[in-house]
Amino acid sequence: MVFSFARWLIPRRWAKLKTICYVDGYNLYYGCLKNTPHKWLDLERLLIRLLKEQNPKSELVMVKYFTADIKAKFSRHGQLAHDSQQRYLRVLKERMGSRIEIVKGFYSETQANMLRYVEPPNKLDTVKVWRLEEKETDVNLALHAYRDAIRLRAEQLVVVSNDTDVAPTLQAIKDEHLNLVLGVVFPLLKAAGAKTRPGNEKLSGLADWSRRHIRAEELKDCQLCDQSWRGVVDYSRGAFCIG
Repeated sequence: MVFSFARWLIPRRWAKLKTICYVDGYNLYYGCLKNTPHKWLDLERLLIRLLKEQNPKSELVMVKYFTADIKAKFSRHGQLAHDSQQRYLRVLKERMGSRIEIVKGFYSETQANMLRYVEPPNKLDTVKVWRLEEKETDVNLALHAYRDAIRLRAEQLVVVSNDTDVAPTLQAIKDEHLNLVLGVVFPLLKAAGAKTRPGNEKLSGLADWSRRHIRAEELKDCQLCDQSWRGVVDYSRGAFCIG
């Protein structure tokens, strides 16, 4: 009670807006990072930059990063892709400590029969393919965000995703009338001279604010390759810093 009372006495204009960010790693990678030299992203620095731009009072207290381990046998770069991902996650954890929680789902691999690409389509002409699906990411993100909301662990919750599956989570939180600020950052890359895919209007309609894209220069400015990290490993597709 003493802590709550003391906080109530702080003038609102001076109070920090404690914020938790929920990052869909799959969305972030395929929307912003794939085919760029910016994969070694300082996630915390980028999020703080985006939050402060929206509201200078924002204070990032926790990042929850939702991902799944790459299956080497399905990756173009094989075991190297898996090892690079694990190294990146370790560096994030070592750098951020208790300020980040990495929540893992998994990839499901099943056999499926798909139509061969011919014109006109022939329903009898099918081929066997591998179907690789990421599992539990959406559910994990939804549960974490809703649980944090009803336990009032922050004043602002920000989702980094362009996935419509997030919409029921935002709606459920709004229905609780918790007086929380809800934000959405669409992980869509905006590069000079290139068109940006539109953000999800359904998510925008449920949020108090939304960021429609992430600029290439923002990614470039928020890399882990800085003076606080020594050592560089050349993975042929770019330099990656290691701790």
